[in-house]
Amino acid sequence: MEGLRRHPPAHFLLPHSPVEDATVEGYLIPWGTNANVTVTEMNWNSKVWSNPMEFRPERFLPGGEGEGLEITCRKEIKMLTFGAGRRACPALDLAMLHLGYFVADMVREFEWNAVNGEDVDMSEQMEFTIVMKTPLKATLLPRARNTSRFCSSRWPI
Repeated sequence: MEGLRRHPPAHFLLPHSPVEDATVEGYLIPWGTNANVTVTEMNWNSKVWSNPMEFRPERFLPGGEGEGLEITCRKEIKMLTFGAGRRACPALDLAMLHLGYFVADMVREFEWNAVNGEDVDMSEQMEFTIVMKTPLKATLLPRARNTSRFCSSRWPI
């Protein structure tokens, strides 16, 4: 969950437009205005998350500030990774299921190491979205018990 909070797959939701003039926190939003919601700004809100720019997966463990987070935002909005309401991502459940399987399989099947013992640089830079300043590189070594199942000379790692 922390990976999705800190680095959402899409940084913007689909534009929205009010059907009549609306006032939000004292600001007039005229009818017909296209409003874009920046997912990252919602996910990095310091009123919701302590030290929001830090990557801390323990936020979502029992006792953490993200414990019991309801990702569809029916009760409150803490993260907008998949949007909210009737325009929320229709594949949310499928995405979460496959993401869990994918990460679990990658951890189970491979040993992960930094390239040549280099430290991982987590600093970022702004492009169209925020990206890692230094691309993440890893050496994946098949775990011995699984080499015959997934690894062959046809698929070098």
